[in-house]
Amino acid sequence: MDVVLLDSFPIYVVYVCITLFILFSFEVGYQIGKHAHIRVDKDAPIALGPLVGATLGMLAFVLAFTFSMTASQHNVRKQYVVDEANVIGTAYLRADLIDEQHGTEVKRLLRDYVDARVGANKGNIDTVEAESIELHELLWAQVSSAAVTAPNTNTSLSIQSINDVIDMHEKRVTAALINRIPDTIRLASIVIAALTMITLGTQAGLSVSRKLVAVIPLALAFAALATVIVDLDRPHRGIIKVEQRAMINLQTKIHLEQMDR
Repeated sequence: MDVVLLDSFPIYVVYVCITLFILFSFEVGYQIGKHAHIRVDKDAPIALGPLVGATLGMLAFVLAFTFSMTASQHNVRKQYVVDEANVIGTAYLRADLIDEQHGTEVKRLLRDYVDARVGANKGNIDTVEAESIELHELLWAQVSSAAVTAPNTNTSLSIQSINDVIDMHEKRVTAALINRIPDTIRLASIVIAALTMITLGTQAGLSVSRKLVAVIPLALAFAALATVIVDLDRPHRGIIKVEQRAMINLQTKIHLEQMDR
């Protein structure tokens, strides 16, 4: 399943597509039931009731499971923002422990790095990623040069801080771009949703009544939940975004510190 293609659609388009897919599946089932009506027992719609209930329950379970998975990952991403702000802040403070030439440059690079990270949700993610990696290399070059010039405990602490910054970046990238809903779960959700609505439609077709008053709200509700799941699973697009307050606070703090110098 092309996750990149799915991410390219606005969230309202995703909602409309899911709603139409559910209603289409229902209509397929309705046509099957309608054409089979003349060849089945009149009690068939009643007999089909437990099967409809079972498939609806299965769909609800899959959606609940998937929602729990995406919500949990969303919380991890939020925590990583706080963690990254903390390690960058520590690295910024420890830059005072090395010689002034390298320390001043490390602080400047860290300010640029925070600006890039705060703008990650606004700009092109590939551009931000490339800029972040470039800044990693420049930061490492500065602290490693400081360590060669003065190999002591202070430079070791600064090196460790920059290493933590680089590691934290990898954690955030993994959480945001790699740890997504597995394709097998996506496919299973689509198949179960289609089979559920086909079964429901078949029951309606056997009774020769679409019962749209009940079906449309059901389709809209399931589509809304599925859309929230999709939105949670793509943190850089859509309505639900990872809160950047910790990084913004750090950005404000270090820029104010620079102005006071």
